[in-house]
Amino acid sequence: MDLGLCSTSLAVKDLKASRAFYEALGFVVECGAEEDKWLFMANGNSRIGLFEGMFDTNILTFNPADARAVQATLQAAGIALDMEAKEGEGPCTLMLTDPDGNKIMLDQL
Repeated sequence: MDLGLCSTSLAVKDLKASRAFYEALGFVVECGAEEDKWLFMANGNSRIGLFEGMFDTNILTFNPADARAVQATLQAAGIALDMEAKEGEGPCTLMLTDPDGNKIMLDQL
């Protein structure tokens, strides 16, 4: 199962302060908008998402090419999903929680 690109989605309190901090670490904005309260930043092969007021916790995010196929594989393995992807084609999202309570999002773009 190919989970694609991996990034960490950070629940931040102050998007501007977080942006400045990660820019000092060499990250650059790839997409998003401060007025929408989210940014996606990159530094080489490292990716982070900064989200102000959207999530209660940090989330490990994967971008598979076919999230619905991953969902079917997880369900066949008996893995419980917190949120299932909508049926159909195109972009979709599913969520699950690992045994330690860490949130995982699979987001097909």
